[in-house]
Amino acid sequence: MAIRKLTILHSNDMHGDFLPQLNENEETGGLVRLSGYVNQVRKEQPDTIFAIAGDMFRGSVIDSEYMGLSTIDLINVLNPDVAAIGNHEVDYGLAHLLFLEKCARFPIINANLFVTMNNTRLFLPYLNVECGGLRIMFIGILTEEVLAVTKNEKVIGTFIDVMDAAREVGIICDNYRTSRTDMTILLTHLGIEEDRKLAEYMDPRWGVDIIIGGHSHTYMETPEIINGIPVVQAGKGTGQIGRFDIEYDTWRKRIRSYSWQCVPINEHTAPKDEVLEKLLERYRNETDMKYHRILTRLKRKLTHPARNQETEIGNLYADLLQEDSSFDIMLMGSGALRKEELGPIVEYQDMLENTPFDSEVYMLEVTGEQFRRMVLHILRDEAWEGHTEFYQFSKGVHIRYKKSTRELKEFTFRGEEIRDDMRLKIALQTYHYNSFDEFLGVPLKEVKKNMPPRIVISSLNNIVEEYFALHQGLDAHVEGRLVLEE
Repeated sequence: MAIRKLTILHSNDMHGDFLPQLNENEETGGLVRLSGYVNQVRKEQPDTIFAIAGDMFRGSVIDSEYMGLSTIDLINVLNPDVAAIGNHEVDYGLAHLLFLEKCARFPIINANLFVTMNNTRLFLPYLNVECGGLRIMFIGILTEEVLAVTKNEKVIGTFIDVMDAAREVGIICDNYRTSRTDMTILLTHLGIEEDRKLAEYMDPRWGVDIIIGGHSHTYMETPEIINGIPVVQAGKGTGQIGRFDIEYDTWRKRIRSYSWQCVPINEHTAPKDEVLEKLLERYRNETDMKYHRILTRLKRKLTHPARNQETEIGNLYADLLQEDSSFDIMLMGSGALRKEELGPIVEYQDMLENTPFDSEVYMLEVTGEQFRRMVLHILRDEAWEGHTEFYQFSKGVHIRYKKSTRELKEFTFRGEEIRDDMRLKIALQTYHYNSFDEFLGVPLKEVKKNMPPRIVISSLNNIVEEYFALHQGLDAHVEGRLVLEE
């Protein structure tokens, strides 16, 4: 029996989280120490592979100022062996992503983005990585469910659902997995719930050994074993990294044993990469001059700890957008708010990092019955298990929802019961408008019959910046707009 040892490191959903955080006088995370950890492991264990499971972009002014070019430059120094496409990789447009791919000195894979007119794939669907005498096949998977932005790209298609993606994995394995392939790893950006489904669909004959995922920002203590396949994810940002230590039996051509852990990145576990630190400092100095100006001082630090609950930052943003507006209710996408804490000092950079997806805001009119259906769809069971779209409601809305019976126990606006025949004007950002049917569970075609939708805000961040500049000492509380009962 010949045993070979292999280490696989993996990150996901960095979202431009390049700079370290100071927690209780200890520096945690940051791209410089993440790179230092990867370099340290590669030195200690030469047979090491480092993979990124999507969403390198967005969340940082260093990323947005250069439309991802700075991110590619920094990740080039980080030097992953393979990276998969995430949904935010297309935020600057697919044409720009193809340009960024040319700037990358690391391979980017995806099996299911294609040109609709001739079914030509946009990226390499898989990559064989040779390491320590082993040949590992990586396959990149992303479905339309996490790629709503491409709905505006009429010539670009994706597979519709996880089952179709699973079939494509089978096709790739049947056609390109050979006797020389020792391991097959799916590098996905679907979210933990979809990864579980994908694992269930895997035919053992395809030989898929591991699923490394992203998108749902799931922190895991141990792998989930589904259909015999370990499914893992490493939270989000650069504060931790996933690590497999594998013993592979080359005689039987299978994994003999493995261990997995999510390693914290801090000054105790990871040295600094001085080369990357110098490059990052140059980008930081250039953006600091432009973005370090104070917009406002909040009364206290506000939080947004989870997307599937009412939060202080969510209430602040929903309310300021609704104030003095022509609509009744702002539906602020929870996922559009990217910072878990804001204030008390808010700089221009903080504002942009909190709402990096600046866009127009649409106003629509819905009936009370349609709004009820929308809320029930938002609060469906998947909201508590996975990575569905969730919303923060502006003031006046009061919802009490019983999860066990899936019913609205209270449903009022400004103290009045929301009747089916009521008319309410709601507002939401472009991304949510374009995915109205999927995210809100009511056909947009049906809603348009009430009133033609119209754009009432051309730039969300213009409103936020002006409001912050004119108001000091702002505060917001969780006040029971959304109450959840078991």
